[in-house]
Amino acid sequence: MELDSLPTEIILTDTRQSLGKIYLDSKPQPGQHIEIHGETYRILERHHHYQYRVGGYKLDKMSVYVQPAQPPEEATYLEGKWVIGDITCQYNARSELLRCAVNPNGPCQGCPFYEPIKD
Repeated sequence: MELDSLPTEIILTDTRQSLGKIYLDSKPQPGQHIEIHGETYRILERHHHYQYRVGGYKLDKMSVYVQPAQPPEEATYLEGKWVIGDITCQYNARSELLRCAVNPNGPCQGCPFYEPIKD
């Protein structure tokens, strides 16, 4: 079985809800975006599932864990990468995948944990 013909299950990370199985034409990588049912998601993790067959284990299917992609207005280009959330807050993770340590799902506006960066 070739890699591009493997069924790949798409799973929402926070709720563990399956969005269905699809066949991808390339190996999905964490950080990439994927479009499912007209919505864009960011891939966070990829898992391989093997099945024992005569001669050894063979890659049987994959699953990817995704989160909804953040709208561009919630991202700032910083030091060569897109960072989500409010970069003036000391809790911001400075990451493309995680908003912050104390309120990872946001929103940043009106967050009770906001602390400005100290110089």
